[in-house]
Amino acid sequence: MGGASCIVHAVSRVSHEEPARFGFIVSKAVGNAVTRNRVRRQMQAMAQAHLGAGVAGVDVIVRVLPAAVDSSFTDLSAQFAQQLTRAIRRAVRTGEP
Repeated sequence: MGGASCIVHAVSRVSHEEPARFGFIVSKAVGNAVTRNRVRRQMQAMAQAHLGAGVAGVDVIVRVLPAAVDSSFTDLSAQFAQQLTRAIRRAVRTGEP
């Protein structure tokens, strides 16, 4: 599922009790190393919040787009949450292990 700042993909895992695993792709198109690491740390903080909320049983890949640099943390967080919800619904619906 795509958004202006990130694209989120989720795949259902065999064990639905284990916490979700997150991976982040932040290419050089996003910016220099300092910018990429800042955006990656922001995304990790958002993922940690969703883990605390009980997201489990999926592997999630987040591809960060260059527009994320210009987004505020609040906007980025809202887009991430929306994309994550859609991706998890799709993964659960298709039931792919």
